[in-house]
Formats: sequence, C-alpha cells, structure tokens
Amino acid sequence: MKILLAEDDQRLQKNMVHMIKKQYHQVDAVDNGQEAYEYTLFEDYDLLILDWMMPQLSGIEVCKKLRENGFSGGILMLTAKDSCQNIIEGLDAGADDYIIKPFKTEELLARMRAVLRRKDKPVENTIVIGDLVLQLNSRIVKRGDEEIPLTKNEFLLLEYLFINKGHVLTREQIYSHVWGFEAEISDNALDALVKLVRRKIDKDRKCSIIQNVRGIGYRVREDNV
Repeated sequence: MKILLAEDDQRLQKNMVHMIKKQYHQVDAVDNGQEAYEYTLFEDYDLLILDWMMPQLSGIEVCKKLRENGFSGGILMLTAKDSCQNIIEGLDAGADDYIIKPFKTEELLARMRAVLRRKDKPVENTIVIGDLVLQLNSRIVKRGDEEIPLTKNEFLLLEYLFINKGHVLTREQIYSHVWGFEAEISDNALDALVKLVRRKIDKDRKCSIIQNVRGIGYRVREDNV
C-alpha cells in the first residue's frame, strides 16, 4: 500500500509516519495542502490522510480538487471539527471517512483498514505465529479451536507485537499504540499488561513468545513457539 500523509503538526506527523510504516505500508509525508495536491498528481496513492486545516490549501480543498480530477483512491480526513455540519462537509467533498483529533492509534489504523477495504484493496486480516492465530478485523485470538479471551488493551498489545513479529518495539511505540499519543503511562503499567497477556497465551510453553529486550522494549519471537 502507498499512502500520503498531509499533516502540518510536525510531532504528530512524525509519530503517524512511524506507525504507518510499521504496518508495512509505504508513506510519504508533507506539511501543506499544496504539496499534498501536487504529490498526488505524480504518484499513485492507495490512501490519502489529509488534515483539515493546513497552510496553502486546506484538506477539504485538496479533497475537492482531487475528486474533480478523477482521483479514485481512499481519502481519510483528520479534523478537530466534530460538528455534524463539518462532518457532512467533509464527506460531501469526497472523503471516505474522517477521524476526530485527538485519536488513538487503534482507531486510526481501523479506519485506514476500512477505507482500504472499501477501495477493494487487500489488507492482511490473519497473522499466525506458532499455534496462535490473531484475526485483526474480528479481534479474536485462537489456539486451535480455542478462543483466548483478551481485554481491549491486551489485544492491542498482542496485535502490535504480532504485526511487527521479529522486530523490537520500544516502550514508547507500545505506549502510543495501546494508550494513545498523549497518554502518560508508567513502565509498571506496561509490564503488568505484558504479564497478563503472557498468562493467557503461553500455555504449556517453557518460555514466553513475548520477549523482554532489556532497556528497549518487547518483541514476539517465532523461534521458541
């Protein structure tokens, strides 16, 4: 998948680029509407993520111009405007969906998947590691025919580790994915969450598939399942 992100908040843009790349998507990033429009004229993007308020051209203006020019890819609007009229304006301009700031990582990824599905783009829905099967859309984890009950945050943690299997995720990356960009979470809270997930998924294993990488964070290993 090739994605264009147009967001003028540099901190948010950096976090979003990192997150989107972790989903194995290609992503270009710009900080104004004019560049967003010009990039789309020369690249074939599957999805545009446009901030509503940007310099030079607003996200709404970019959306309207691209649809008028025949752009058929997905468009997801980022906005702090949450009134019904604003939402209608965005959808009428040609956006497929919108997300209201501030938002959690899980919501953004879910809306991205939804828009891409509507555009008939294949999105990986099932990840298998050893005897565990994680289904992204239904948010179900199974071992054989047995469903493993997980809380919302437990699933988000396992989902993030599975998507990035074999790669080390820092504590900061995990905080962002599970609790959101602005949340203030202690190391103890994350460690406690990992402990709870391990208890549920590590049945009959001598060591956990979730490995602690000292001083950095966690990863899922496939060589000890």
